[in-house]
Order: sequence, then C-alpha cells, then structure tokens
Amino acid sequence: MFPLGTVLLPSGLISVQVFEPRYQQLLADVQAGDGVFGVVLIERGHEVGGGDARFGVGTLAHIGRHDPLGGGRHDLLVHGTERVRIVEWLEDDPYPRARVEPWPEEDDDDPVAVRADLDACVAKLRRFLALATELGHPVAPVTFEPPDEVVEGSYLLSAYAPILPIDRQRTLEAPGPRARIEIMSTLIDEMFEVFRVE
Repeated sequence: MFPLGTVLLPSGLISVQVFEPRYQQLLADVQAGDGVFGVVLIERGHEVGGGDARFGVGTLAHIGRHDPLGGGRHDLLVHGTERVRIVEWLEDDPYPRARVEPWPEEDDDDPVAVRADLDACVAKLRRFLALATELGHPVAPVTFEPPDEVVEGSYLLSAYAPILPIDRQRTLEAPGPRARIEIMSTLIDEMFEVFRVE
C-alpha cells in the first residue's frame, strides 16, 4: 500500500514520486510480482517518514510509466483500476501492507435517470470551470468529454473538479454513481457560492 496526500480514483491517473527506501522496496516487489499495489489517502500525518493514519478505502493501481531518476529516485505515472476496502492493516514492514477486498459499485435501479443526472452535473461543472477560468483560476479545461459509462463518468466529475482530497475521498467512498453525482452536484453548488461571496 502507498499512502499519499492525494486520492487515486478508479480510471484516474496520478504521479507518484518514490525515494524512501521502504517504497523503493515496494516498487521492486510490485515489478517482480503482478504489477499491482494499493493507493490510500492519508487521514492524519505526512507522506514521508511513516506514523500516519489512513482511510479505510483506496484504489488498486497499475504503473503506466516508470522513469528512474537515479540515486534510488523514481517517477511513476499510475492509473487506478478498482476501489478496495481495507480489511486489515498489517505491520508496516518493510512498507505499509494491508489485506483488502474489492468494493463493487452499487447498481442503480434507474440507469436512464442516473445518466440524466450525470449529464446535468457535467454541464454544471463546465459552467463552473468556465467561470473559474474567467476569474483567472487554474482549473481543468471546460472541453472535457464524459465517457459513455456512467460509473466512470461519475468519477471523472470528481477528477476534474477543483476539490480537496477529503472531498475526493467522499466521492470514492460513495456507494455508487447516483450518490457520487449527488455529492459532486452539492460540491459544485458550494464552489459557485464561494465565488459569489468573493
């Protein structure tokens, strides 16, 4: 497991810097094995040095790009595949380890309505990103296209919105796309309200 100060979402991409000896060992073990490791958000503490508290839901990751930088340092681009629940944290020796179980998405009883909710939320996020760009804030491009698949689209909302890691974790822990879209719709409304106050 690789505890970080950011959230890796299923179908998402993040950059990971490896330099501590314990994560150099994790990288070597991952490359010698099935190429899979887990990423989990740090709840309290820091990425470097250990002693952190971690959330109980994370994402399995595969290495998409590996750039050795010399001196034991590595730059990784990893992509998320599926979310997992932590069943049990094991001893951090030689690096953080856990027993995990897959956490499938909850099925929605009305996929047409969920698709409509996703499309409405995408439109709302685009309006917010356009406003943020106009006001000079560095945000994702307005032109992003949601995928046809609703679960992946609901995660894309979370990935493209300028929200805090704790809010992104909330979307990761949502039982399914309907709940995730509702969380994102509320967060976008709150971001609009902040701009109105400013």
